[in-house]
Amino acid sequence: MREFVRFRAATLLLSLGAAGCGSGGSASTNAYDTAPPEAVVAATDPTTIVPASTTTVVAAPVTISLAFAGDVLIHSQVWKAATVNAGGSGFDFTPMFARVKPLIESVDLAICHLEVPLVAPGEKPTTNPLYSAPTEIAFAIKDAGFDRCSTASNHTFDKGAKGIKATLDEFDSLGLGYAGMARTPDEIEPKVFDVKGINVTHLSYTYGFNGISAPNDEAWRSARIDPERILADAKRARDQGANVVIVSMHWGRETRTDLSEFQVTNADAITKSGLIDLVIGHHAHVVQQVEKINGVWTVFGLGNLISYLPTTKAFSANTQDGIIATTNITLNPDGTVIVEKPRVHPIWVDKKNGVVVRPVISDMADPSVPTAIKADLEVSLQRTRSVVGDFVVIDP
Repeated sequence: MREFVRFRAATLLLSLGAAGCGSGGSASTNAYDTAPPEAVVAATDPTTIVPASTTTVVAAPVTISLAFAGDVLIHSQVWKAATVNAGGSGFDFTPMFARVKPLIESVDLAICHLEVPLVAPGEKPTTNPLYSAPTEIAFAIKDAGFDRCSTASNHTFDKGAKGIKATLDEFDSLGLGYAGMARTPDEIEPKVFDVKGINVTHLSYTYGFNGISAPNDEAWRSARIDPERILADAKRARDQGANVVIVSMHWGRETRTDLSEFQVTNADAITKSGLIDLVIGHHAHVVQQVEKINGVWTVFGLGNLISYLPTTKAFSANTQDGIIATTNITLNPDGTVIVEKPRVHPIWVDKKNGVVVRPVISDMADPSVPTAIKADLEVSLQRTRSVVGDFVVIDP
């Protein structure tokens, strides 16, 4: 069932000055308010870039399917398993995503969250506290069926400007889209791209950078969560012809399934504007709830797509749980936009068998999956259901 309809006329573009900053938000010094409105160039996107001020008019309803996955957090145990996959030399992450690849490939637009920068040429990957992942993870992301990633996180500045450049250079070479990191001031600006005739903008923000300053004091290289900034970006995207605006938020308290005041306050501030169609969250490393805030579906926490967090007091077993959230978005000829109720596909990182991302429901029904693994999947499913309830898709 389609859950809500909103008509977006010109009168809906509210004054941005009324938007407050939520608890913990910081005012951005990025150059979003000075870049020219015609800056709608994003050669990084595999989709068609829409010229500035283009407005989509459809003769019949157009529907696109979407999927969203959580943190790609590459610990040393993950890249060591990838070296085993590669026969002892190099890195091959593709087998880790093979079991969820059919779901990701089945949609029109699939978005992941790359939490860490990629390793710069001539350097070796690093892990906690300052991360840099092998560039081969980007190939695996593309191979799994993802079209783009959000990249604004608390680890964005871990390797400075060279880490950002390495990440985006690799994404460019693969034709992967992105939002949240920038090599130039223009790259952080909102971009509009076409998906099956619907103009889409994807924006990415983080609560902070672990106290690390922006490289060379170039604050435009990423974007903090700040409602005024987010709404300014969303309005600019609308002015450039976006029919749909999706916002990725790196927020929440690590290992906590309950929502923080920062999440609730900022979700309310950006969704009541009428400028945002869908909010997607990550960072907590555990699954968080799905709610409709001011009529806007908000997936607060997707958990991890892949990681190797230790199962200790600090990081309990539910850090192996995650979800892939899917939905459909329809644009009607009269300008209404319909976002369907999200569907939750539970996943689980199997750390004992090659660091494989397992689709919980389908692997529980697969006769080739060992009984011991199915027992772990059942426990994981119960944990996920306890948080997101009937959003879970039952059929494999």
